[in-house]
Amino acid sequence: MKIATWNVNSIKARLPIVLQWLRDFQPDVLLVQEIKTTRESFPYLEMEDLGYNIAVHGQKSYNGVAIFSKFPLEDILYGIPGEPEETQARYIEAVTHGVRVMSVYVPHGREIRSPYFQYKLDFLQHLKNHVEHQLSFEEKLVLGGDFNVTPSIHDVHGGAQETGKLHCSIPERLALKSLTNMGLIDAVRERHPIGTKSGSALYSWWDYRSGGWQQNKGMRIDMLYLSPQAADCLGEAGIDIQPRSLPKASDHAPVWCELLP
Repeated sequence: MKIATWNVNSIKARLPIVLQWLRDFQPDVLLVQEIKTTRESFPYLEMEDLGYNIAVHGQKSYNGVAIFSKFPLEDILYGIPGEPEETQARYIEAVTHGVRVMSVYVPHGREIRSPYFQYKLDFLQHLKNHVEHQLSFEEKLVLGGDFNVTPSIHDVHGGAQETGKLHCSIPERLALKSLTNMGLIDAVRERHPIGTKSGSALYSWWDYRSGGWQQNKGMRIDMLYLSPQAADCLGEAGIDIQPRSLPKASDHAPVWCELLP
């Protein structure tokens, strides 16, 4: 079972790229973020023609998350339970082919010490509380998405000198660490450890400005986190950077992993 996550930065703007990637890469499940469209306006037919069942938690012009699966989608949940005054479409989960999958788009945060940054930390805390509850069922679980946080200095171009900046601050990293402290496994890091050749300069996002992509000045902010039960089945994992090189591409690349029978 091949599972991927991808912030597409507008499903309508990237539709030809997304469709071609789905044809070429053939993921069984794709967790999607920043679709920037409502449920009513989503391009269902194009995805369904490729054999995908679809669940959408959308919002006009901003945010929005979705799940595509070649298997039936059950127990669909829109939004994080208990999150106060949820007005932004940032979370969706479902059970498909025996795996609980979660697609999340963590807030950007804008500026440290701003209300938006505190909202980001609060969101991560609500996410942690919900994931902790779901982990208690001891099932195969995959949490994937754009977390807008680099896990460590090894996940950002510039390394330690970026510490303290947005996406690299200690409060953000501690909030993200609280997820792995519950037993979740970072699929890509499990297969491409820090200190190895394949684990170096491993990024999933590159700024459109200042030649970020051309100079590989990126960040790894898109992850797939696996419960212990899913991690026991982990095959290969990686980041497919090819779509980022295309004209009019999303600034994110798909992150993927395989769960073996």
